[in-house]
Amino acid sequence: MSVLIRSLKHSLPRQLFFLYQLYKALITHHPSTHIQHKSFSSKPTLELEAAQVTRWEGYVDWRNKPALRTRHGGMLAASFVLVVEVLENLAFLANASNLVLYLREYMHMSPSKSANNVTNFMGTCFLLALLGGFLSDAVFTTYYVYLMSAVVEFLGLIVLTIQARVASLKPPECNKFTTCEEVNGGKAAMLFTGLYLVALGVGGIKGSLPTHGGEQFDETTSTGRKQRSTFFNYFVFCLSCGALIAVTFVVWIEDNKGWEWGLAIATISIFVSIPVFLAGSPTYRNKVPSGSPFATILKVLVAASMNSCNGRNSRSDDVNLFNPHSGRKESEEENERGITETEKTTNTLKFLNNAIAKEPFHSSLECTAQQVEDVKVVLKVLPIFACTIILNCCLAQLVTFSVQQAATMNTKLGSLKVPPASLPIFPVIFIMILAPIYDHIIIPYARKATKSETGITHLQRIGIGLLLSIVAMAIAAIVEVKRKSVAIQSGLLDDATKPLPITFFWIAFQYLFLGSADLFTLAGLLEFFFSETPSRMRSLATSLSWASLALGYYLSSVVVSIVNTATSRSNHRPWLSGANINHYHLERFYWFMCVLSGLNFLHYLFWATKYKYRGTGTNH
Repeated sequence: MSVLIRSLKHSLPRQLFFLYQLYKALITHHPSTHIQHKSFSSKPTLELEAAQVTRWEGYVDWRNKPALRTRHGGMLAASFVLVVEVLENLAFLANASNLVLYLREYMHMSPSKSANNVTNFMGTCFLLALLGGFLSDAVFTTYYVYLMSAVVEFLGLIVLTIQARVASLKPPECNKFTTCEEVNGGKAAMLFTGLYLVALGVGGIKGSLPTHGGEQFDETTSTGRKQRSTFFNYFVFCLSCGALIAVTFVVWIEDNKGWEWGLAIATISIFVSIPVFLAGSPTYRNKVPSGSPFATILKVLVAASMNSCNGRNSRSDDVNLFNPHSGRKESEEENERGITETEKTTNTLKFLNNAIAKEPFHSSLECTAQQVEDVKVVLKVLPIFACTIILNCCLAQLVTFSVQQAATMNTKLGSLKVPPASLPIFPVIFIMILAPIYDHIIIPYARKATKSETGITHLQRIGIGLLLSIVAMAIAAIVEVKRKSVAIQSGLLDDATKPLPITFFWIAFQYLFLGSADLFTLAGLLEFFFSETPSRMRSLATSLSWASLALGYYLSSVVVSIVNTATSRSNHRPWLSGANINHYHLERFYWFMCVLSGLNFLHYLFWATKYKYRGTGTNH
């Protein structure tokens, strides 16, 4: 009999052997073995167990039916997400990368106002990712949030395309004989309506698409976690692929054929992404929404505060996870109160343990230990999130002052004149080269060296990105000193219309370092938030990666305003004000950002060294 069992174990699939073992256990534990064998009551039980084995717990397919392990999820499903990301980011960056020049040359805004409007637009795009993440966790699945957001972005791009096409919807052209009239009234309303419809759509997509892809993998297995890490690396790679097309082909179209053609390409791109995304519907597994994460966080914080102030008796001492001296009697008492092993609290952020009270302040404020632990995790990742904002403030310079610097330089490459807005091609190409090298060479070697699953931890990746941003700002300051010295020597300091006799390749150095910083930090943040936070809050937490970008862009606008206000005192000219960028003191501003980035890195080290990972398979 034992020989037969070993034979079955090796010859039958795992699922069939599991059913055999279950059947054997059933007939063994009943006296009437033959009756149980023929009883119809065991059939539903076997079918139920088999269904639980083949289903993804907590996931549904696109028709809201249970997702199956043999049919849904995996790298095939995630590959549709990667293709969609190429199209989506192409649509987004096709106008965002060149927007500062469009606002200045066609909407007749000043350089500083154009830069601030661009940073505000970009910041809103990424901040609205929190809304997309919230809807994905609380109301809809990531599947439906993406589809709705893509339609909204499509409508916004149609509005911008129509305005760029119809001359009467733009301010009149100006020349040296006429005064330039800045866009205003209904024309300005149309411009900002289109822009912020795009921002709403982009936010929803950024808040749902990365999480949707990450959820396709089985995080309970080492193979699934490694595939998920590969997905996030290639997500940034595909994001760069879309950016490459946007900052080369589409920007060239905008500068040489007209903005209406460039915006039309972006509109078509986001439209095509919808059927591509839908094509993967039969393969997706979608996380079932589990309620508002904001409501859970607020309830735990309020309950902890109210119970502390009113001296309510907390159960947290009774359910301490790290109490090795708990006896049998205590365990029995916990079971009588209905406290299970999954409802125990940890010793970190002990204040929140007060949310679990024997007699809650109000029935609506009754919290479980699991809810308390979920909120603790979110609060512990917030300092890491805050430390990446300065980095993204530095990245904001890539689409503002750096583009305007390049516009004053010689942008010819042989007989080809390169549009200044195409400068991001340097970090984009570098990311596209580095991402596969990182995933297929660096990480396998690091795994062997460290004997860990991740090789390089998420926090180490983020730290490398922060270091590179310091170097990038120092290089940017040195390059600006070089550019202005050439302007002075050539007598073109007061004439910003003629190109300086210096190649735009000098600007490429700061782009390379900032692009590398973006690769390490963004991919690290996405995977860090996804793997560390509870599944019921995962979309919202992953959206923090984009919210960091948003706050970085907003902070850039605030820093520029503060610098101008501080440097305009005592009858001095503000560092970053005026129509001629040659009169700016950009080198001082870049040195200031370099020092700020250095202080921010020290702040990051403080929190990163204290952080303890909770994700499975992650280094401590």
